[in-house]
Amino acid sequence: MSDSYFIVVKLGGSFARSRHLAGWVDVLANCGGRSVVVPGGGPFADVVRHTQAKIGFSDAAAHHLALLAMEQFGRALASLSPNFCVADSAAAIRRVLRAGDVPIWLPTKMVLRRPEILSSWDVTSDSLAAWLAGNIGAKQLVLVKHGGQFDDPVRAIDLVARGIVDRAFPRFLAASGAQASIVAAKAYASAERAISSRGGLGTPIDLHQLVAKRLLPQVWPKSKSHAGDGP
Repeated sequence: MSDSYFIVVKLGGSFARSRHLAGWVDVLANCGGRSVVVPGGGPFADVVRHTQAKIGFSDAAAHHLALLAMEQFGRALASLSPNFCVADSAAAIRRVLRAGDVPIWLPTKMVLRRPEILSSWDVTSDSLAAWLAGNIGAKQLVLVKHGGQFDDPVRAIDLVARGIVDRAFPRFLAASGAQASIVAAKAYASAERAISSRGGLGTPIDLHQLVAKRLLPQVWPKSKSHAGDGP
């Protein structure tokens, strides 16, 4: 990425039911060219989980449908501000950032059939946000979560144990090279200033890489190419 500074912000699908959504939409819309939004699957992914349990389709099919669930929520988010633009590749993300707007990531094109991303509910939008940060060269990843304040510092493995992030997240974060933090959903008022001033946003996530690397098989590709690069 040629942009001098931008961050990846993961907005969980739970925001589909949150009174704080409008606040984050306003904040991120005012941070055009400096933020990339990763949407969670929310109620759309819940349908996939429920239907898989009911009719028993494969994990590969569930993985594909969960990516499409993220895209459904992403397109809903994109409709909430003229400064939001959907983007399904690294090149498209670059173009939106250069235009001074906010890319809303649609993950299927970049993620589907990537060997390092397993077709498993252990890999959700938290891990995919870390994966994207590594692939587009973002130095900072912010997870916006409901559930109150978070202690400083907070360990990635403890977030896994508490069910706040998925089991694969520490592994993907270790591979990304990004610094991660977690911020409460209600804390949007301070977010715009922090993003604009390149200051710290939320509580830093402490990563123990030796522990993280044991959480998934060593299938991370050695190539330094960016997934999704192209027109």
